[in-house]
Amino acid sequence: MAEVTPERRIHEAAKLDQLFQQVTGYTPRLYSGGILGYGTYDYTYASGHSGTSLATGFAPRKAKLSIYIMPGYADFSAILSRLGKHRIGKSCLYLNKLADADLDVLAELIRAGLANLQKHWPVQPT
Repeated sequence: MAEVTPERRIHEAAKLDQLFQQVTGYTPRLYSGGILGYGTYDYTYASGHSGTSLATGFAPRKAKLSIYIMPGYADFSAILSRLGKHRIGKSCLYLNKLADADLDVLAELIRAGLANLQKHWPVQPT
């Protein structure tokens, strides 16, 4: 995490790592692009494309924290309404700073994302 900037991101990443490990029970695995992933799943789409991906995780980016709730099938708006200041993409949640989020609600979101993913693809521990 030494390459993470600004310095506050290092502290935020350490808190997120602790939260993700506590919620998932998985050991983090470093992916390209500085993504810390927790758990994996194998997928095969109707098109025949297949692969392995992280089940959940985060990346401490310079501008924002990117939180990955895979694969983006479910509507988590009820949980997100209680999270705090954020932006969302298909499988990504963006926080300007960790202090913007309620960490108990974030833990609930991580659990909900993993439960939803498990309905589609078996999740394996890392």
